[in-house]
Amino acid sequence: MKIILKDGTEREYESGISVYEIAKSLSQKLAKEALGGKLNGRIVELFTPINEDGKLEILTFDDEDGKKIYWHTSSHIMAQAIKRLYKNVKLTIGPAIDNGFYYDFDVDEPFTVDDFSKIEDEMNKIIKEDLKLERFVLPREEAIKFMEEKGEPYKVELIKDLPQDATISFYRQGEFTDLCAGPHLPSTGMVKSIKLLSVAGAYWRGDERNKMLQRIYGISFPKKSMLDEYLNMLEEAKKRDHRKLGKELDLFSIHNEGPGFPFFHPKGMILRNILEDFWRKEHAKRGYQEIKTPIILNEELWHRSGHWDHYKENMYFTKIDDEDYAIKPMNCPGALLVYNSTMHSYRDLPLRLCELGLVHRHELSGALHGLMRVRSFTQDDAHLFMTPDQVESEILGVIKLIDYFYKIFGFEYFVELSTRPENSIGSDEDWELATNALIKAMEHIGLNYKVNEGDGAFYGPKIDFHLKDSIGRTWQCGTIQLDFQMPERFNCEYVGDDGEKHRPVMLHRVVFGSIERFIAILTENFAGAFPTWLAPVQVKILPISDKHLAYAQNIHERLLENDIRVELDDRNEKIGYKIREAQMQKIPYMLILGDKEVEAGNVSVRSRKEGDLGSKSLQEFLSSILEEIKQKSL
Repeated sequence: MKIILKDGTEREYESGISVYEIAKSLSQKLAKEALGGKLNGRIVELFTPINEDGKLEILTFDDEDGKKIYWHTSSHIMAQAIKRLYKNVKLTIGPAIDNGFYYDFDVDEPFTVDDFSKIEDEMNKIIKEDLKLERFVLPREEAIKFMEEKGEPYKVELIKDLPQDATISFYRQGEFTDLCAGPHLPSTGMVKSIKLLSVAGAYWRGDERNKMLQRIYGISFPKKSMLDEYLNMLEEAKKRDHRKLGKELDLFSIHNEGPGFPFFHPKGMILRNILEDFWRKEHAKRGYQEIKTPIILNEELWHRSGHWDHYKENMYFTKIDDEDYAIKPMNCPGALLVYNSTMHSYRDLPLRLCELGLVHRHELSGALHGLMRVRSFTQDDAHLFMTPDQVESEILGVIKLIDYFYKIFGFEYFVELSTRPENSIGSDEDWELATNALIKAMEHIGLNYKVNEGDGAFYGPKIDFHLKDSIGRTWQCGTIQLDFQMPERFNCEYVGDDGEKHRPVMLHRVVFGSIERFIAILTENFAGAFPTWLAPVQVKILPISDKHLAYAQNIHERLLENDIRVELDDRNEKIGYKIREAQMQKIPYMLILGDKEVEAGNVSVRSRKEGDLGSKSLQEFLSSILEEIKQKSL
């Protein structure tokens, strides 16, 4: 029997040996080879999923595909445990997600976190039973009958919705069988440390017209230490939750009168304006021209752009003078209209139009999450119009701009190339040209990337930038999308050097992504302790008593003259209380003023990070903080 490994090498095994036995032995063999003949804890990170074609692929938990397989198998273990414990439960779907897995259940009584302990105990029993996962295939009618006999109506519905030529596969582990495309681990015993995390309501197939199900989220790892590390990260994430910090630092709020529509408070607006001013300055340096397009445009425009067919479920609508209009979910059609308002020469290109554009998208109420998932937000869009021979250089320019921005904020990132989705527009030739152009630009600059099959925009492939924050979480923010379709749909033209009319190529891109979401990411990344150049309040002046107030007011005026964002705490409170409150507000610097400072004409400086910095002249402190702000120090 021949086994093809992940690196392409082949191994021969005796005929008659089971796939399960090969998988179990192969992991140990590879572990020995990888570790120079030594076996240690790393063996549990090697496993062999059973693929559709019966071949084995060697993966580790460090592989993205490896994690997904590990967590997908874990979701089946959870479903099996729940079926054992709750006889009337109905199964729906249970995929792996970016961080762990979930399974949706139809149950008579809602689950609570109090149920988790006994579910976890049953899951651990299944793991100890080391049940083999066996794949088998059934014809459509047999598959439907099989699930009907098991009393699984949701599975029957899923099977009936599959294409006629689809392979209908199942995975069996002990007494439990689930409809599933796989792949999976060879056995339940390869899962080691598990934890159920939360339970929430979820509509069947995400449609609020359908029944509400119970969704249980979980996580699993091949080592207990990895689970402990992850749970510690979750605890740290709770402390950094931007919704909590947004309230404590008085940045923003969301009200029942407008769910999903954030209200920015004065301090939040300071932070927002800093980001937008920085954005404008850096774009102007690179030849971008800022535009502003309307929020409401007529319905015909969205049919023309293609958004109607691919996005109407997420749009809001209204009527004006008996004509149908839509509130824009995207900025690109507006930019196309601006481009078409003037006839362009090849000498005008590339034309870089940028916009801080407010858009609205309908999100289900259960999906809303602070500033991370809202119904109105501002995209830092830009739409670049260019000749075909300018495509690579413009892509490279955007990549360099995004890299510059993320380094300023201290973010590491990784890149994905998202390719053509099933529901797309345009010819195969256009898509191949666009995809190859993105690849060529990334390879030219030596940018490593992963391929995310089928996740491109409906009009073109894209490069997605995923930020890594200070506690290891990733966030998709920037994107570059190459588009041959919309210039065609909008009949965009330019006059070439041959005097003939030609079609420009269009590049869509964002850097922050959404201003609101980027503020949420920054808040959580810095745990609300923004670097001085971003902090809504940079300095707090704390006079010890009323007799020091006149001197404090003088210092306050000097700082304002130097464009320092400063507050004067002139309340009749003890200095210890004032210091603690300023620390709670995460203000970078406090200037404590008492008799010694007034007499010497100095300020006593206390840093949020370093504590007491001692007495300094005001000029010395000003020079230091102004340089820190200028350098955008983190």
